[in-house]
Amino acid sequence: MLGTSAAASLSVIGEDVEAQTRRSRSRQRNEQPSPDQYRMKLGCQSMPSTDEHFQVFARYGVRNISGRAKVADGRMYPTVAELETLKQMAQRHGLSLDMLEPEILNSTHIDRERHPGIMLGQDPDREREIEAFATTLRNCAAVGIPCVKYNMSLLGVLRTAPVEGRGGSEYFGWDLAKAKPPTPLTRAGRVDTAEFWKRITYFLDRIVPIANETRVRIACHPQDPGTPPGGYQGIDNVLGTIEGLKRFVLINESPYHGLNFCQGSVCENLTDPADQIFDVIRWFGERKKIFNVHFRNIHGARNKFNETFPDEGDIDMVRALRTYAEVGYDGMIMPDHVPGMDDPLVVEGKPVWTPRAENFAFAYGYIRGLLQSAQRAHAT
Repeated sequence: MLGTSAAASLSVIGEDVEAQTRRSRSRQRNEQPSPDQYRMKLGCQSMPSTDEHFQVFARYGVRNISGRAKVADGRMYPTVAELETLKQMAQRHGLSLDMLEPEILNSTHIDRERHPGIMLGQDPDREREIEAFATTLRNCAAVGIPCVKYNMSLLGVLRTAPVEGRGGSEYFGWDLAKAKPPTPLTRAGRVDTAEFWKRITYFLDRIVPIANETRVRIACHPQDPGTPPGGYQGIDNVLGTIEGLKRFVLINESPYHGLNFCQGSVCENLTDPADQIFDVIRWFGERKKIFNVHFRNIHGARNKFNETFPDEGDIDMVRALRTYAEVGYDGMIMPDHVPGMDDPLVVEGKPVWTPRAENFAFAYGYIRGLLQSAQRAHAT
C-alpha cells in the first residue's frame, strides 16, 4: 500500500497539477531553453551487444548505450566479470555503457516468459527472481553501470497488422477494433487492477531499497500499448495510463526509482498526444523521474496508432526535445522502434528479424541534427 507521504503526494495529480501545468505552459511560451540546457546524449539500445554492433554505433556517432551482458549457464543475473567484459567491449569502441538490459523482466508476453515468477506473483520463483534482480543491481554498482531498465508487463508489446509506410517500409501499430487475442486469457488468468498493483508494490518494496543502497537507478518502461478498462486477455494494464505511471513512481518514492520514458508508448496512451505529451514530459521531468527517453513518433492516439519515422508523425519532436531541456533532462535520447523493411537476411535456411540498420541510422541522424541545432542555436 502507499504510505502516508506517497498518498499525499498522489493527491497532487488532480486539479493542482492541472493548474501548475497551465501556469507552466504560459511561462514557457516566453522562456526558451538556452543552448547549454540541451545536455541530452544520442543513445541506443538495439541488440545484439557485440563488437560488430558496437562498431555500428560508433560509425553513426552514438556514444552512449544500453547493453546486455553475455551470461553463462542460463543464470538470471550477470556476474561482475561478465559486466566488466561488456563494459570493456563498449569502451574499445568509444562507447559509454549507461544502462543495462537485465536477464529478467523484459517485454515478453507472459505465455512466452521463461522467468514469470515476479509477474505471476508465484513463490518460490518470485523470491529467486527478486534476489537475481537485486544481485544485478549490486553487480552493476561494482562495475559502475548507473542504471538498469526493466518492464512490469504480462502482455508484452501488443500489435496488430502493420500498414504500408513511405518508401516500401512497414509501420507497426495497434488497432484495438481489429485485435484478436490468441486466447481469452493468458496463463496468468484474470489479473485485475488491485491484484496487478499488489504484485508491483511487492516488487518495489523489496527492490527500491536495493536501488537506494547501490545508487543504481531502476527505469521501468510503460506498458505498450494501453488496453481497455476491464482488461485485455484478462489483464488490467495498470501502467498503460498516465495516472497509473504517476502512481507507480510515487510508490516507495526515491531518486533511484523512475521511468524508462518511452515517448511513443506514452503517446499511445493519450487521447490527444500531439497536444498532451508536453505536459506529461513536464510532470515526470520536473520530478526527475525520467531516466531514459525512447524518442518515438506516432500517427494516431490511444487504441489506434502506427509507429512512424521520427520526422513524420503527429508529435512535434522539436518541441518535445525542447521540453526535455526545460525540465533539465540530461540522459540518453534514443530510437527504440523504427519502421520495418523487407529483409533478405536468412540464417540456417530461415528468414530472421534484424534491427533494420538503415532505419536506425536515419533516426540517429535525425536526433543528432536536432541536438546540434539546439546546442548551437546562438553560436556566432
